[in-house]
Order: sequence, then C-alpha cells, then structure tokens
Amino acid sequence: MTYRAPVRDIAFALDAVAGIGQVAATGAFPDYDADVASAVLDAAAQFSEGVLAPLNRPGDLAGAKYANGAVTAAPGFADAYQQFAAGGWTSLTASVEAGGQALPKALELAAYETVHAANMAFGLCPMLSLASIEALEQVGNAYQKATYLPKLVSGEWTGAMVLTEPHAGSDLGALTATAVPNGDGTYALTGQKIFITWGDHDAADNIVHLVLARLPDAPPGPKGISLFLTPKFAVNADGSLGERNAFRPVGVEHKLGIHASPTCVMSYEGARAELVGQPNQGLAHMFVMMNAARLAVGVEGVGIAERAYQHALAYALERRQGRSVWTGEKDAAIFDHPDVRRMLSVMKAKVAAARAICLSTGVAADLARHAATEEERKVWKGREDLFTPIAKAWSTDIGCEVASMGVQVHGGMGFIEETGAAQYYRDARIAPIYEGTNGIQAMDLVGRKLSMDGGESAKALIAEMKATLAQIDRLYSGKPVERFATAIEAVEDATLWLLDAKTDAARAADVLAGADAYLKLMGDVVGGWMLAKGALAAKAKLNADDGDPAWLQGKLDLYEVYAANVLGHVSSRLAAVGQGGDLLQRMTVEALAG
Repeated sequence: MTYRAPVRDIAFALDAVAGIGQVAATGAFPDYDADVASAVLDAAAQFSEGVLAPLNRPGDLAGAKYANGAVTAAPGFADAYQQFAAGGWTSLTASVEAGGQALPKALELAAYETVHAANMAFGLCPMLSLASIEALEQVGNAYQKATYLPKLVSGEWTGAMVLTEPHAGSDLGALTATAVPNGDGTYALTGQKIFITWGDHDAADNIVHLVLARLPDAPPGPKGISLFLTPKFAVNADGSLGERNAFRPVGVEHKLGIHASPTCVMSYEGARAELVGQPNQGLAHMFVMMNAARLAVGVEGVGIAERAYQHALAYALERRQGRSVWTGEKDAAIFDHPDVRRMLSVMKAKVAAARAICLSTGVAADLARHAATEEERKVWKGREDLFTPIAKAWSTDIGCEVASMGVQVHGGMGFIEETGAAQYYRDARIAPIYEGTNGIQAMDLVGRKLSMDGGESAKALIAEMKATLAQIDRLYSGKPVERFATAIEAVEDATLWLLDAKTDAARAADVLAGADAYLKLMGDVVGGWMLAKGALAAKAKLNADDGDPAWLQGKLDLYEVYAANVLGHVSSRLAAVGQGGDLLQRMTVEALAG
C-alpha cells in the first residue's frame, strides 16, 4: 500500500489545535508564516512519499549489514540520506549562524511525522542529528560550534547519542567508560557501548558521537558523568577530514523491527575526544539531547500509527467478505462491517489525538524560549515539561496499539509478513522502550514534572480543559459532554491525590505504583481535550463556509468516537492510580510464579 502524507490533518493540528499562530506572533521567527509552513509540509510529504516510503519494506527485508569492522546501510538508504541532506531537512530549526533556517520546532516535528511514517528506520538517523545539534547549540564551546555544528546542520555529517553500556541500561550512574586527559586538552575515551542507533554507517562522511564517560577523579554515580564529543574521523584545521579515530563497531543487533536502522555495539579504544560543557555535568548536558529525542520519539509513535492506519484502511476497502448491514450488498468490502469500521475510527481518533499532543508540546517548547515576557516563558516551560513525558510515552503506546489494531483489521492476513501490517507492529514496539522507557517517563511525570512548580502547570492545564468543556456543550449533548466532564474530574482527583501523597515520604511506593496509570490517564484526557479543540475549530470553519464540509464534519465525529471509546473508560485508569504500593509489594516472586 502506498503512503500518503496526511498534510491536511497535520496542518490542521498544527494551526487549529496546537496553536502555532502564537509562536508566529512572538516575532521570533521572521521567516515563518502560513505559506512557509505549507511549503515545508508539502515538500516533506513529497520527499517522504516518493523517496523514503518505497525503501521501507525492502529495508526491513535487507537490513543494515556489518562486516569487517564497518556497517553498511540498507540498499538505497545512503543515496536517500544524501538527498535528504541536500534538501535541507536537518537544518529546519538550527540557528542561522550554523547554517540553519531558524524555523519553529513545532513545524519541524510536523514535517518529521511524514519521515517517520514513511520509513521509521531511516528517520532515526537525522532525528539523532537534530538532538546533537540542539545539545551543541546549548552547551558546546565556540570551537565545537564552529567545527561540528555547520556540518551537522547541513547533514554532511550525522550525530549519534552514546549512553548505554552492557551492565548499565537505564541506570546511567552505573556506567564505567572512562576519559583520561591526554595533556593537550583532549581525552582518551575507552569503553564499550551498546544499542547505539546509527552509530556507524556509510551514508555520511563523518559521524559525531556524543558519549557519556567518567573522568579519572569523578565521584561515583550520576554526579560523576561527563559528556564528550568524538568524531569518527578527525577534523583538520582547514575543515578536511583526517585520520580514523580509535573507535569502531563490533557488530549490529538483530532486532524485532527497524531492521534498516543499524543498532551498533561500539568499542572505544583510547579514542580522541573533547569535553562538552562542564566536567561531571554530563547527565544534565545529555538531557538537553535526550529531551529533544524524547519528543521526537513521540512523533515516531504518531508516524508509525498513521502508516499502520492507512495500511489497514486500504485493506478494509479492498478486502471483500460477507454482507453489509448498511447496504445489504453481498460480498461487501469489510469496511462495511461495523466492528471493522469501529476499529478504523478509533485508530484515526487516537492518531489525531497523539499528533495534537506532540505538536502542542512543540509549540510549548517554542514559546518557552520566545514568549514576550519571562513570566509567559516560565508558564510555557512548565507546559513543555509536563507534556514531554506524556507526548513520548502516550504517543508511542498509541503507535503500538494502532499498529496492533491494524494487524487485527487484516485478520489472518495481518499475521503474514507479505501484507506489510506486521512490520509496522514490529517497528512500533521499540518506541516505548528507547530514549527512556515509558515507565521512566511515568516516574518522571509524577516524580518531577507534576510537582516542580507545586502542581501549578497541571492545575492550569485542568482549568483550560474545563474552559473547553464549557464550549463543547454548544456542539454536543449527553454522553460526549458527560464523558469529557467525568474524565477531567478523574484527572483532577488523581492529580490532587498524587500531590498530597508526594508530601509523605512513607507513601513513595504508592506514588510510583500509580505513575503509569496516571500518565495514561493524562494522555487519554489531554487527547480528548485536543480533539475537542479540533471539533470547535472545525465547527467555526463550517459556520464560516471555510473548507471541505465532509472533512470538517469528520473532525466533530472523531471527537465523539474518542469520547465513547477512550474517555468512557477513564474510571479504570483512576482506580489504578490509587492501587497503592502495598498491593504490589505483596505480589512476591512466590505469588507471581505459583
């Protein structure tokens, strides 16, 4: 099935729901306007549909290859990457000084949805370059910005994030890689790292690794981690590439999905490296990169869900079986079976909700930097921080859920690799794991983000949702309104319960036991809020005779589908928030194994 970028849906979410107009109004992006946004999205769609999507299935079958100490990208990927770089797709939000276009983050996220949908394995490569760019722009020194940023921004070189070690997964404080001073301001980096996405390949001339390691006199634990930059090839004074650095891949992982994305085991053998930022502040510096990547992974979830949805819809329209209960037609398309159409409607609604959450997080990130006053920037930073774990975790869970439903729409044929539905399911499954598992996102949400400002960001969000509730009462009656009201009440109750529980150290286990359910509750309800805002915007356009009436009516109908199938079930989420740590403590090995 051919991928078609949903440009109209993306643009609607970006403008009418996420509110990118607020970003334009700051004046911080003088080269941005609606015409630029439209041109960027159209061009991204054209490239993703024409170049990346055709490589998706062949890349899955062929995969990246390791041989003789080097990694080769899947057939066609190196050429596609060169076209991608030439098109300026790694420069959208970078500073003008570094050769970038200085456009809003939210627009970049919107464009990259099409990349991840067309070819998730490919999209991981530039995604990590974008995170590297953000980290160097914020904490790199003048030499690093002058030497590495222009090449990363142009896409001539790619970036890699190097954290994980065989014995230290999510616990970065346990890592043991070392960086010993060479006496000339550089360091000799030694250690082994695993799960390094696009850590080696033949698609670009150089690869810039940002690596966590320890200085010889570093304190133990996370406070003793520093961030280092080490390029695959040395960079000479004139900018040309010199000798090969002393690190290499020693293999690529054989994975469930994203086969065309080389996940490398890397060995650093005294590699020449330079310190980025301050000594022993590496974890804080890496989180600049990590937070950018987490939001980007949320967009991956949206992209793979959209691709799985399109694939399932096309199959449902082609596959004929049984009688239509609506038309009486024999041998009807399975799209005319209510349960199949229900699944497709729920898939569409959840994709739209996840898209709006991610783009709204991007708008918040833009306003956190560029709003007019310090107070406004503080408010938007609170929204960005609150939304980032939700965008990452909820959207990637939706990616898995929608891809699974896509397999279900195909029935038995979905379990057969040749139909393609299984690949989206396999590819989607990594997104809830990397860049901080979704369990870690939930702990971050309740452990830090919820109470960082005394809960004010969450309370402000709840107040905004209540204001929208009052408005949708004009569009709907009965259950669509009642379910949203009940859902907001559930979020408010859970938020106040957690804020209270966090004041008592003895209830720490209770807070963490409810973290996952709270994040999912937040995602469910914020997603409903996003679709409600979309419905209000669509109704305004309908009243003004501005746009395609059938498409706009679909936005109103999507909210009703979501209210029935998602908001109608939030009570179970609320109950899980308060299950208590003592219950989980009783679930011993004996209880679970027996």
